[in-house]
Amino acid sequence: MQNERMSFDVVIAGGAFAGLTLAIALKQALGKPFRVAVADPALRHTSGDVRSSAIIAAVRRLFETIGVWDRVSAEAQPIRDMVITDSKLADAVRPTFLTFGGDVAPGEPLAHMIGNGVLQAALLDVAEQAGVVLIDLPVSSAQTTLDDAEVVLSDGRRLTARLVVAADGAKSRLRERAGIATHGWSYPQAAIVGTVAHERDHDGRAEEHFLPAGPFAILPLKDNRSSIVWTEQRREAERIVALPAAELHEELERRFGLHLGEIEIIGTLRVHPLEYFVARSFIADRLALVGDAAHVIHPIAGQGLNMGLKDVAALAEAIVDAARLGLDVGSAEVLDRYQRWRRFDTMTMGVATDGLNRLFSNTSDALRIVRDVGLGLVDRLPGLKSVFVCEAAGITGEVPKLLRGEVL
Repeated sequence: MQNERMSFDVVIAGGAFAGLTLAIALKQALGKPFRVAVADPALRHTSGDVRSSAIIAAVRRLFETIGVWDRVSAEAQPIRDMVITDSKLADAVRPTFLTFGGDVAPGEPLAHMIGNGVLQAALLDVAEQAGVVLIDLPVSSAQTTLDDAEVVLSDGRRLTARLVVAADGAKSRLRERAGIATHGWSYPQAAIVGTVAHERDHDGRAEEHFLPAGPFAILPLKDNRSSIVWTEQRREAERIVALPAAELHEELERRFGLHLGEIEIIGTLRVHPLEYFVARSFIADRLALVGDAAHVIHPIAGQGLNMGLKDVAALAEAIVDAARLGLDVGSAEVLDRYQRWRRFDTMTMGVATDGLNRLFSNTSDALRIVRDVGLGLVDRLPGLKSVFVCEAAGITGEVPKLLRGEVL
């Protein structure tokens, strides 16, 4: 096994959303001669992920273009409206300071909510049909030369590639081995994530309640269910999820409210510590970082997953354009184009989400007055709200073709 060697144009370490989406886009654009491999020991373990994710309009266009959306659209819940409140936990009333209509264009919602397992399974099927080589092993290391890269799998097999893509998550082994540092910090907060069933229909409305400990988001799912992202201080989050069922229900109800009737936790609530970091470089010799390997941001705006798929759209376009010109897809020119395209947007979004968290996650009455006045002003300016909606949907600025719904 250790002497076995296969040659590829691109090897992708990491088979979650970003890795599989990139592989599909490349194979569909460049066809059979262009060889792409995805290596991940968890490739076919899709059933255990009960989380759900928000898919913004631009990313939905990407999934439509590569033939994934038709497979999952029946399970996707459109977000029709969004309501933002700002209050203390003990307040009897949570006044609404800002509302958004959910469409970025007629009949095109701002975002959809979909189960991670459903989306991962669809991506895996499309990748197999496209001819992506799927390897159920982790990448142990990658070494580069002037002409190519050598990837070593955990069983000792060696692959050669013109480009290696690290889509292997926030603790990316390839990023660390390449010596790429990260800049950021851990928050004192953690997110409690889970699914809640309720009596009444949510009508596709998402809610974000800004509370002193952090935002409490209610995101609509199919069949009278909602996904929650519940931010607390880390120790408090651990204490809450360890409570007996009746006490846990009471704590949840205090934040969720009674407007959707009786509520019930489905499955288990899980705690995820929160952090922010951006890699000092998204590239190295014949190496590109995408998704959480390149950046992790606060979930306050629901943009983390979508940021990674924006990376994918930009990198795929840079690779495809180079390949069609007969250029080396792992060259510094191709990688520089990708980094220039994505780094500023990533930094901007990271700073914005960090600033929002600091502005809203505190007990300052003075800051509360300032932010509530600001929210109220925005709510009264339809043009400004439209700009915010389009920005959140990922359809402003220099948008890659896939995010515009165009084939590469």
